Amino acid sequence: MSATKTSLYEQLTESSAAALAVKLGLFQSKSTLTCREIGDGNLNYVFHVYDKENKKGLIIKQAIPYAKVVGESWPLTIDRARIESSALIRQGEHVPHLVPAVYYSDTEMAVTVMEDLSHLRISRKGLLEGQHYPNLSVHIGEFLGKTLFYSSDYALDAKVKQQLAKQFTNPELCNITERLVFTEPFLDHETNDFEEELRPYAEKVWNNSRLKEGADELKAIFLNSAETLVHGDLHTGSIFADEHETKVIDPEFAFFGPIGFDIGQFIANLLLNALSRDGDDRQPLYDHTAAVWDTFVKTFSEAWEKDCLPSRRHLLEDTLKNAFEEAVGFAGCELIRRTIGLAHVADLDEITPFDKRIERKKLALDIGAYYIENRKKLKHITEVLDQFKLRVKE
Repeated sequence: MSATKTSLYEQLTESSAAALAVKLGLFQSKSTLTCREIGDGNLNYVFHVYDKENKKGLIIKQAIPYAKVVGESWPLTIDRARIESSALIRQGEHVPHLVPAVYYSDTEMAVTVMEDLSHLRISRKGLLEGQHYPNLSVHIGEFLGKTLFYSSDYALDAKVKQQLAKQFTNPELCNITERLVFTEPFLDHETNDFEEELRPYAEKVWNNSRLKEGADELKAIFLNSAETLVHGDLHTGSIFADEHETKVIDPEFAFFGPIGFDIGQFIANLLLNALSRDGDDRQPLYDHTAAVWDTFVKTFSEAWEKDCLPSRRHLLEDTLKNAFEEAVGFAGCELIRRTIGLAHVADLDEITPFDKRIERKKLALDIGAYYIENRKKLKHITEVLDQFKLRVKE
């Protein structure tokens, strides 16, 4: 794998990012601008440019030709910036109120200029502080229902869909997901990262042939089921929110994949937050988990009734059944990989005291394994939650 920096590519600094915003006419040249690099992710630089005089801001995001968290020893394509801006624009056609507006994109510079969302907070951070975000799951259910339907085989002419799928071919980032979600956590692999106290439980995962077969089946679905354009990395760290507003960001992992993938990832991250809580404090997460699935079904079904291709109208029940089964399995994979894989979440890693953290991580592994192995038996979101509650002894 090689870096894809072009001759026109230049890595932005805070100064040059502000200059770019002026050059594009997004601020007046005499504006009093401040610019800060605020990216806390693993792959990109993110600049917040703000005009203090007019109280107006924007975000400039630039992909760099390697994983920022590792360095140049892990090169990555900068084409992911094109994927991200194209996905945001397409999602904005169907749910403009749920994604940031894109003002400008540059493929050569791997730059996307978009709406400033600094009045909102990353939902993972808010949830960790006990915020409820009453509209979060309804908004995400709507996002899922509309974006997953309107880029699918059920809404698009085959030729149009094939052209879109080609546009969103994303092999390098799909390879990252395939490795970090479906492969390496289920092996004694050098990239895995966990406390030594979890080793016996990690080995239980690695030695469970039925579980590993299930993960392999889900990996095959991920790799081969090109049903629709999926976000590809829909967790609570990819969502800005407050009490009233929700915005989904960071679709650089977008590709044509299975309908259930985004749903399963989001549900798993709700449940990871539930594991960080105790007793009645978990109830808002249970409510969100049920509501996101129910809202997805309602929104997807309404779009289906309105705009489904006539030759496919009879497939709604089977489509929802398969999406649910796969979402449960994908949620299981996400729970396991966030516990013993390379990329962790604060929901688990910040649990104190240490003994409690280890106990909750054991539960994440146990629940994730159950979902993968029993995804075909579970028929309703309440059963998914019941199995979770049973294991956390509620």
